[in-house]
Amino acid sequence: MVLEVLPCYVVCDVSFSMTDHLAEVNAGMREFRGVVHADRRATAQIRLCVVVFAENPLVVQPLRVALDPPETITPHQESGSCFGSVFTLMRTVIERDVESLKAQRIRVRRPMLFFISDGRATDSAWPAALAQLIATASGPEMIAFGLGAVDPPALDRIGTSRVFLERDGVRVGIALASSVARRVLRPDHV
Repeated sequence: MVLEVLPCYVVCDVSFSMTDHLAEVNAGMREFRGVVHADRRATAQIRLCVVVFAENPLVVQPLRVALDPPETITPHQESGSCFGSVFTLMRTVIERDVESLKAQRIRVRRPMLFFISDGRATDSAWPAALAQLIATASGPEMIAFGLGAVDPPALDRIGTSRVFLERDGVRVGIALASSVARRVLRPDHV
């Protein structure tokens, strides 16, 4: 039997505007891990990578089994939210990860990128970087989650598959789990 893997990338804005929301993000990551732990198929199939960004992006957890405890997401002492740089980094990271998995003879599902932010970019060139990310052979399914005083038009552009908003009563962990559930988990676990 050939192993099939879903690479899942959680990309979180950690700029000043997001400081009050990171406890919710960390709780959501723990909740998501619990959902994955409850389903053996999910444990085998989901790989998780966590990337944070403000002015500069940083991979804080390389792609690995989602059952491993996630890194705690902490704020950066940067005021900007440079979406373009994180989308450019993600294009490189996803392409590298997909090639690595394929080299191990692992079947790779279309990657999923779960973008968490208030949607207030401080760079104007980010739409071009997003378009380049989506247009690649390994272009991910894009899901956006808005926290705080969101910029709905920006999140709508990013979340080409789905957009969740905290103000609608949706929690990060549930949104992430339900997004993965459509592709891997059993419906009774979300």
